[in-house]
Amino acid sequence: MEHRRRLMNSVILPVMNPQAAGEQQNALNIEAIREARRRIGPYVKRTPLERSDALSKYLGAEVFVKYELLQRTGSFKARGAFNKMLSLSPDDRGRGIVAVSGGNHAQAVAYAASVLGKKAVIVMPQSTPQVYVDATRGYGADVDLQPSIADAFAKVENYRSDGMIFIHPFDDPVVMAGQGTLGLEIIEDLPETTDVLVSIGGGGLASGVAIAIKSANPDIRVWGVETEGADAMAQALAAGRPVELPAITSIAKTLGAPSVSETTLRYAQRYLESVTVVPDSEAVEAMVFILERLKVMTEPAASCTLAAADRLKENFGSDAKVVLIFCGGNTGVRDLCRYVEDFQK
Repeated sequence: MEHRRRLMNSVILPVMNPQAAGEQQNALNIEAIREARRRIGPYVKRTPLERSDALSKYLGAEVFVKYELLQRTGSFKARGAFNKMLSLSPDDRGRGIVAVSGGNHAQAVAYAASVLGKKAVIVMPQSTPQVYVDATRGYGADVDLQPSIADAFAKVENYRSDGMIFIHPFDDPVVMAGQGTLGLEIIEDLPETTDVLVSIGGGGLASGVAIAIKSANPDIRVWGVETEGADAMAQALAAGRPVELPAITSIAKTLGAPSVSETTLRYAQRYLESVTVVPDSEAVEAMVFILERLKVMTEPAASCTLAAADRLKENFGSDAKVVLIFCGGNTGVRDLCRYVEDFQK
């Protein structure tokens, strides 16, 4: 607990560790994650985990990168989307799939439905960047644009009443189990891992990864990361309950869940060391560093893990083996140019 008290003096919001009543009976567990890997194996990539000399020198520890941005559709979301669809009966899949997303979940659901030969409708807020709209349509889904994310969720009910199956972006244990397969790969490729940094939108990825990691070695520390203006989990942890954000103001739109769920909050309380909230300017600075030194272009939702690691580095010894999850890379060149112009003047 000592390290948590130290973190309270910085911009990091510490996490309490209450016991979650009834968690033993929850459907999200290591067995479900292992079953997810067997199910989705033919459809997703096993993404590389590689040591980075540049990041190791920068942070003063042994730093490894999980290149999940090389996953199908450019993010981890394909894991959960395939696991959910493949868990459905043929009759249910035949009813069609509907999802709400202005980002990576949209593309993942559209792609998975296309591969499995099923109809998909993705309801998106009108603020969704055109690159995401075009990519989602490119995977064969119908796109229904709504004025706001609240309107999008409301519209989904119409599709559900018509019999379509809704795939939630994070608050579904089957989706979370799919995302957790990423954690299994980390442990298998680097059993001596000491720390993992994972970004948080609604908390599905962090929940699945943390359970996979902690099931293998409870001593491994899992650190959550958010950006200012997309910090639903940090606010929920501070309040002790899910808090709905009035607006998503961060450029990290793929972290832009309006709130976390009771379930993902409970997993964060139980498994995460802390949630570090970084400003967009630091996420952009990290994004540029990664592009220049590692030669890959991340999205802010991924680069923020490096920004957070820089803030947390006093917690890592020189012999620590720290894994940064680069969860997605769906950023356009025009987006990057705009970010640099806005934040690196």
